[in-house]
Amino acid sequence: MNNRKPTSVIVVIGAGSIGQAIARRVSAGKHVLLADLRQENADAAAKTLSEAGFDVTTAKVDVSLRASVQALVAKARSLGEVFGVIHAAGVSPSQASPETILKVDLYGTALVLEEFGNVIVDGGAGIVIASQSGHRLPPLSVEQNAALAMTPVEELLNLPMLQPHQVKDSLHAYQISKRGNSLRVMAEAVRWGKRGARINTISPGIIITPLAKDELTGPRGAGYRRMIEASAAGRAGTPDEVGNIGALLMGADGAFITGSDFLMDGGVTAAYWFGELAPK
Repeated sequence: MNNRKPTSVIVVIGAGSIGQAIARRVSAGKHVLLADLRQENADAAAKTLSEAGFDVTTAKVDVSLRASVQALVAKARSLGEVFGVIHAAGVSPSQASPETILKVDLYGTALVLEEFGNVIVDGGAGIVIASQSGHRLPPLSVEQNAALAMTPVEELLNLPMLQPHQVKDSLHAYQISKRGNSLRVMAEAVRWGKRGARINTISPGIIITPLAKDELTGPRGAGYRRMIEASAAGRAGTPDEVGNIGALLMGADGAFITGSDFLMDGGVTAAYWFGELAPK
């Protein structure tokens, strides 16, 4: 008689530094399904994790397409029980148009939360990587908050507040997408909770990754460097520091935490609202 427990699967969407850092802390003894829009990125990250002793499978996924996310869910379930989800995929303001940012960062996240929320197991947990940018968007109305949190996924991009005459540039699209991520996670925490699972967001500041380097050398680079200089920490963060918070939120020590957003930006947002970075 075989009493062996089913394999627990940790799904990592976005094969970048932050997703890997969290995965390294929560995936020992579990199977990692590492998915990215670019297969070569997933393969490179899988090689690194495999050489560090992790059991890894790769997949290609486009989070802006429901069929692609559903295929990833099916692959995860073919490997075992979905115990953890680390959603770290996205595009930045310097990388994409407002339309693409809303489709990938806002709609794509809502889609991932819905599809994996249908299969996450009792005791499981998830992390969505949002951004400090969501904390610099001015307050939204109660109705707007509810719309971003609760609108059915396939109707989300039709909201009046997300139309081109309202969202005119990539930075605004990014800010509202990341605010939407934290609101969506709060609402999804209710549904995930009925399955005995938890879901939270982490809103990092400037973390040194390839995406951040694009920003630091892009058209907004001077502004990003000023953020670092004016922050209490006086430096950028590292993926490992995000990994520490991810490990807390996905582990036993975080069992009382769900539907929450953790801002970790070295004090940039504090300086934006109440310090040297405050708008004049």
